[in-house]
Amino acid sequence: MRAEWIAGTLRGRLLLAHRLGDEPARELAAQTSFEEAQRLLLASPYGRDLGAVAELATAQRAVAAVALWHLRILAGWLPPDGAVLLRALAGWYELANIEHHVAWIVTGTSPPPPFELGGLATVWPRIEPTRSLGEVRSVLAASPWGDPAAEEPVGLHLALRAGWARRVIDQAPEAREWAQAAVALFVARELLLAGDEDPHRLLALPGVRASWLSPPSVPELAAHLPARIRWALRDVEQPEELWRAELGWWQRVEEDARVLMRRSLGSPALVIGTVALLAVDAQRAARALAIAALGGAERTRERSGAAV
Repeated sequence: MRAEWIAGTLRGRLLLAHRLGDEPARELAAQTSFEEAQRLLLASPYGRDLGAVAELATAQRAVAAVALWHLRILAGWLPPDGAVLLRALAGWYELANIEHHVAWIVTGTSPPPPFELGGLATVWPRIEPTRSLGEVRSVLAASPWGDPAAEEPVGLHLALRAGWARRVIDQAPEAREWAQAAVALFVARELLLAGDEDPHRLLALPGVRASWLSPPSVPELAAHLPARIRWALRDVEQPEELWRAELGWWQRVEEDARVLMRRSLGSPALVIGTVALLAVDAQRAARALAIAALGGAERTRERSGAAV
């Protein structure tokens, strides 16, 4: 078993060579149109599924699909308990598939092609054939995602995020703080931006306390957070600035992941660090595409008055 962990973590380190990287991402963001950025990205590790994509959202999805492919490769090198860890960390892809499926059930609008999860799937093969929200709930209840205790889209939206956060907290100790901080950001957005009509439903999220639900501002909410995750809302004064907190969250994940990569071969922490760095790079590439689509970093900076 130890040999499998060593082989898997070594493969993970090799996969990190397939990232875009900081400087190329900045060059991508400096382009003044989506088309120019797309041409650059085609020559990068993310060009595999990009093709002649004509829309930003589709291109960003193609970037995410390449990162998922790398996770599937990594899973193939890990022992069974390593694959369980990886399924929890990669839960966003299954969550996205489920949410698009729910939207199709409710609206009839054709969803995008689902992410191909392979061995990283926990429930998607059983969700895909469902045709009602009641069926979706039943399948989720019998899976690691847990019973969503709701069948309406809003309740499922919350339950899926709660389920993913809980799985990461339970199965990936080194990623626990990231998940808890992400929950705090989600609560801040729901309460102070979306104006949740029933804030008490947020108590279903792991770690959320009733005291979080009443503060009327971001700094006051931050004061109610446990000290270990208060950084998630640091230096944010207004709800409209929560995007800065999200960027700060990704930066913290990257910093922590680089520390994890110093662990010895065979450590599960190396898998967590590898997954985090692959996710950070894909997110950075997707964000650079969006900036280019807005006219490039300089123009975006002029519009927002903020650093890009």
